[in-house]
Amino acid sequence: MSERVETIDPAEAADVAWERLRRGLFHHLVVTEANRVIGVVSDGDLGGPHGEVVRQGRTVRELMGRKLVTATPETSVREAANLLRGYVIGCLPILQKKRLVGIITTTDLLDLLGRGVERPIRAPKRSTMKPKKKSSRSAA
Repeated sequence: MSERVETIDPAEAADVAWERLRRGLFHHLVVTEANRVIGVVSDGDLGGPHGEVVRQGRTVRELMGRKLVTATPETSVREAANLLRGYVIGCLPILQKKRLVGIITTTDLLDLLGRGVERPIRAPKRSTMKPKKKSSRSAA
């Protein structure tokens, strides 16, 4: 989870949101109104790099995702991954007692997975048991 969360007001112009994403190299802004999380706006919601027509004259409220999916600091990595995958979203605002305390993104999960791959792999334990001797009796 990243504790640094970029937020934006829903009345802000969509062009302003796009510039903030572009300059900060972010993909999501959490939309807050009166210190309450009401949505998320992504670079895709804003039309991407060639989305001037999508953004022109529109506000963040008009373009933000309508379905808000959140998690808590106690949400497991597996649960977070399943929420992101199940809802086909790129981030989860993390709320504690209705207060925004962080965000987790698909990039965060991929970073975690990537660091896990770097861990040394243990060699399988060798058995200390001696193999049983075959019987020398032959079948008649």
